[in-house]
Amino acid sequence: MMVKSKMAADRRESNPAFNNRRLKLGTFQTNLDSGCVMSDLDGRLEITWPNTLQLAKYADEMEFEAIVPVARWRGFGGKVNPQGPGFETYTWAAGLGASTGYSGITSTSHVSLNHPIIAAKQSTVIDHISSGRYTLNIVCGWNKPEIDMFGTELLPHDDRYDMAEEWLEIVKRLWTEDEEFDHEGRYYKIQKGYLQPKPIQKPYPALMNAGGSDRGRHFACKNCDMVYLGPRSFEFDAFKAHVDSYRNLAREEYGREIRVWTLACVVQGETEQEAKEFHDYYVNEKGDWGAATNVLDTIGINAKTFPSGVLEGLKSHFIAGWGGYPLIGTKDQIVDGLHTLSRMGLDGVLLSWPRYLDGMKQFRDVTYPLLKQSGLRDMR
Repeated sequence: MMVKSKMAADRRESNPAFNNRRLKLGTFQTNLDSGCVMSDLDGRLEITWPNTLQLAKYADEMEFEAIVPVARWRGFGGKVNPQGPGFETYTWAAGLGASTGYSGITSTSHVSLNHPIIAAKQSTVIDHISSGRYTLNIVCGWNKPEIDMFGTELLPHDDRYDMAEEWLEIVKRLWTEDEEFDHEGRYYKIQKGYLQPKPIQKPYPALMNAGGSDRGRHFACKNCDMVYLGPRSFEFDAFKAHVDSYRNLAREEYGREIRVWTLACVVQGETEQEAKEFHDYYVNEKGDWGAATNVLDTIGINAKTFPSGVLEGLKSHFIAGWGGYPLIGTKDQIVDGLHTLSRMGLDGVLLSWPRYLDGMKQFRDVTYPLLKQSGLRDMR
């Protein structure tokens, strides 16, 4: 006998990622040591449960729409091995889902490392724990040393997305179909696939992807609700054109509307000069250039996310905040910068801080009230 959830809810009502605020906000990489910086900076994030939970509570207090982790299995070497220690994202998301009341909770899942039946089941549990606030961020994998650690082959680039299409088809069927089903494809064989209870969100939980290559962009625009893009340029017109290209592809090729997000790094000071000096200190004096080189070399070989010749120029930005858009200056300049990102057509921005705990607390107490007063967090 099939057991149906009595808590089914339209995901547009339960998941804040679908709200209509002028600019949605989130955090990024709070499940990993050092957060988004690659620097020997004192006060950078030390990954403990109390620390990551405190950051989630700050996000919840400000009604951030997304708390997004990175599925990382080993660090990047260099001097401080940034992102080495870290929390696995499904179990981490379950803990945060039980500890928050508003923010959207995300887990990030490697297609090649997480079987679709297990991914669908774990996602369903988190959706119930969070009362329908869950988002599944799908990644195809580009970090070969991580994939090698599992004894699994890193498939050719486009084949990874073919695998992801099949993986997601199975996950969606498990989430939505009451009858058992068989599946035999190129990558998976399922016999009498079954999942109960179903997720709370209907028709299924929100989906996110960060496809940056041509194949990746098509996967994201065809299948996902939210697309995360890494800035290729910080110049207004170029960035806006990049954002528009995703939205146009989704509309013209797949008849869909998507929400486009990016990442920004907040470096705030009492004066603009103070903020710039601190940025220079933790990037140029304390930066882990060896780790940044390892990251960008691996991305360049396997990810196809950035055009040829762009990566080397992004090295300092990866040290500063994983390549995110730089928001450097006073509280008023930070607010102005977020308005600029909104005018570029972005629906949401994931934020990070070099000293995550201190920086986010300052943002909550000092900057966020100004942001609300500016109207950027108003409902449309």
